[in-house]
Amino acid sequence: MGGSLINYFNRFGLQWQVYVQADGQFRTTASNLGKFHVRNLAGEMVPMSTLSSTYPRAGAEFVMRYNLFNCVQINANAAPGYSSGQAIAAVDDVFKKTMPGQMGFDYSGMTYQEVKASQGVSPATIFGLAFFVVFLIMAAQYESWTLPFAVLLGVPIAIFGAFFTLHLRTLDNNVYTQIGLIMLIGLSAKNAILIVEFAKMEFDRGTPLKQAALTGARLRLRPILMTAFAFILGCVPLWTASGAGAIARQTLGTCVIGGMLAATILAIFFIPVSFDVVEKFGMKLSGGKHEPHAGAAMPEAGAGHD
Repeated sequence: MGGSLINYFNRFGLQWQVYVQADGQFRTTASNLGKFHVRNLAGEMVPMSTLSSTYPRAGAEFVMRYNLFNCVQINANAAPGYSSGQAIAAVDDVFKKTMPGQMGFDYSGMTYQEVKASQGVSPATIFGLAFFVVFLIMAAQYESWTLPFAVLLGVPIAIFGAFFTLHLRTLDNNVYTQIGLIMLIGLSAKNAILIVEFAKMEFDRGTPLKQAALTGARLRLRPILMTAFAFILGCVPLWTASGAGAIARQTLGTCVIGGMLAATILAIFFIPVSFDVVEKFGMKLSGGKHEPHAGAAMPEAGAGHD
């Protein structure tokens, strides 16, 4: 009735297909199926019409299958102001509340790729790895396992500022936010390094710990403010983005601007304190002895302060 492909053969410079099927007049209607003969238990040939009947019935124009299961394709678009992640969560919730338990669902196309990507490495793992790499770099730079904490303890303040600013603008925690948070680990650590580096060199020269921390903060305040606000002002176009893809740019700009404002306005007061506490803790671990950093030297007066 439908035909079956047997093979190909070449003739007259062309490739031909060989099909086995009934002649046209014997396969134009479904009732022609009854004219085919099959063998019964006695070995005799009997027509299919003695075993079956045909009748018209309404049905779908075509039946879709997904992973060999009958399925129905549902297309959905997110409403204005909602992300694709929120739309996926809404579809999941509605399906679980309205569909019977024996039915399942899955995604295809770009949504399938997005769902699979969300099931990969978690953002917490990525942040932890970035934090760990920065810690190792700081440990190698200062030749200390405790001093990097004086630098990295300012990172949570920057992250708090990023999420607080996102909340004020009612923006989501999406992949652009996560990229901005990874940027903030380096940017906020940069501010702390400017203070800790000078405080460490002062302390290695014999200055009392608390005085060394205050000196480092005082000497590096202006460079920190200059570099931080130069970066913040450079990200203003992201904050005020419009047009296609504006939400992505606004999210990234809001994250880094809010985080850097918090790291600049709040963390600069916290870093000298953390340096003092961490350095005292390191001295206790080493038996109260302070080992000067190898090769540490304080810049000449008036040099390197800007």
